[in-house]
Amino acid sequence: MTGATGVHLLLWNTERNDWLLPTPDTKASQITGTAEDHAVPLSVLRYVQRTGEPLVVPDATGDDRFARDPYFADLDCCSLLAVPILSRGRLRAVLLLENRLIRAAFTAERLDAVILIAGQLAVSLDNTQLYAELTTSRARIVTTADQTRRRIERDLHDGAQQRLVALTLQARAAQAAAPPDATNLQAQLADLAAQATIALDELREFARGIHPAILADGGLRPALKTLARRSPVPVELDVAVDRRLPDQIEIAVYYLVAEALTNTAKHAHASVVHVEVNTAHDGDLLQVWVRDDGRGSADLSGGTGLVGLRDRAEALGGRLSVQSAPGAGTTVQAELPLSSARAESG
Repeated sequence: MTGATGVHLLLWNTERNDWLLPTPDTKASQITGTAEDHAVPLSVLRYVQRTGEPLVVPDATGDDRFARDPYFADLDCCSLLAVPILSRGRLRAVLLLENRLIRAAFTAERLDAVILIAGQLAVSLDNTQLYAELTTSRARIVTTADQTRRRIERDLHDGAQQRLVALTLQARAAQAAAPPDATNLQAQLADLAAQATIALDELREFARGIHPAILADGGLRPALKTLARRSPVPVELDVAVDRRLPDQIEIAVYYLVAEALTNTAKHAHASVVHVEVNTAHDGDLLQVWVRDDGRGSADLSGGTGLVGLRDRAEALGGRLSVQSAPGAGTTVQAELPLSSARAESG
């Protein structure tokens, strides 16, 4: 449609104050000072950035404004059409078309078509930025909530739990010091110690639900082993991850497995649950499966608590899915990227 033999879309990054070149893996590499330095005509990009207007060049190799650019060093001719992509008056990118076979390849009609395409790209870039900002915001909210839960758990452990332990010991000591014939007093002190012990156990269980201390202290493997031991349905556990993972990843996996095991015990009528955790893509992706052999028919929208876990997974750049057919059991699967989590935690 445009007559171009090559097309570049260059993104302007205001934080780095540099141009970025998108790559096939949906990431973008910095241009200035890297191997990509000569992959695009920087002189053309700077010109369009300065003027903010579309640029048509019949032959850049013979144009004094651009001829000394290393990009054109070995070319016999190069027609150029560069269109700035603006959003609310700000430069977001430049759409750069070239033709190395024909001089003056780009006409006014073709310029109009490219300007139309550039307008559509501006909308797409805005939507992409909004989605990225939303994802970042969700991840920040999740991280803040996890930090708050951990602080509450620590405060309960260091405060209320320790006071209950001291109260239990004092009641036992008072019981032992009571006169032998004060049976009524001894019974009251024994009951006081028993009630304090029950309250302590309930508080520990509550604190474990807020944020499991074993997860912070030992990591994912021992935490999942504890969940498996507490499950009323037998659990076959396979955790092929020996190293510590970023906090937000470990927390997400722990609550995913905990919620799935709870749902299985309550609704699935299963005889066994298989929990598998491993990495893929050279360790950049964590995969989690929780499979049971129960009656199936689980649904993400059924109020099982998995909706919140899906939101957590998506906030971390991952995804969570549920496969559940009647009579065929239920599989909860999550994939969580580790590279972005490491970058955020670092």
